[in-house]
Amino acid sequence: MDTTLELLHIVAAVFIVGPMAILPMTGLRALRAREAGPITVLAKSVNLFTLLSLLVALFGFGALGMSERASFASTWIWLSIVLYAIALGINLFLVVPALRTAAEEVTANASGTARLAVYPRIAAGSGIVTLLLVGVTVLMVLRP
Repeated sequence: MDTTLELLHIVAAVFIVGPMAILPMTGLRALRAREAGPITVLAKSVNLFTLLSLLVALFGFGALGMSERASFASTWIWLSIVLYAIALGINLFLVVPALRTAAEEVTANASGTARLAVYPRIAAGSGIVTLLLVGVTVLMVLRP
């Protein structure tokens, strides 16, 4: 069962956390093109993948509970949890609302002269999320 949970954890990380990190950057491309529809869809997708990423954590906790090699007392475990929680919060409370605002701005200003003040927030937030998730991945692989 330990191997099954580890496998589910890894597969979910690849197919859920990957899009969670990459989709906001696609949103930036749609924002530069002033395409409100794709921005709205991407805001919903980023929100969905971010919430689904809780499955990765759930599988990870399950694998950890069955593991004899690691425990919650391991520094790399709790540090990974902290980094992931920060990434989750940034996506849910900064990036997704900024994408929604961007879609509203583009829709309200169809002439293409929208100021798009949220662009730096989306770019910085998604960049930080990606770096945090890379940190989690490094910790999971190296297990210092």
